[in-house]
Amino acid sequence: MSPRRNRPSGGENPSEPAEGGGGAVPDRFGLQRTESWQGEEWSVRMVSGAAAAGKRYRCPGCDQEIPSGVPHVVAWPEYGGVDDRRHWHKACWNAKDRRTSKVQRSRNAPRY
Repeated sequence: MSPRRNRPSGGENPSEPAEGGGGAVPDRFGLQRTESWQGEEWSVRMVSGAAAAGKRYRCPGCDQEIPSGVPHVVAWPEYGGVDDRRHWHKACWNAKDRRTSKVQRSRNAPRY
């Protein structure tokens, strides 16, 4: 029995984007897209667990820590700088419109 070939069966090149565009632009850090939130355009990038190794972040949606190596979302205002980037849990970013505007922090939670 010969080994299985892991090649696409169609004549399409998988590195070429599909016709019509999906709104997500691949770059060296992952897929980046633009979303509208609170009347402002936001750049949103998915970060894989391997790319997130070595650092810990605090999610502004739930105020919990995002451990090193956990896939998450990085979002920043379209015309913001590096200091405006925020790291969110994927579920927190998806639920950002359903959350209250002020997250209550417990008494002994660390400040960031």
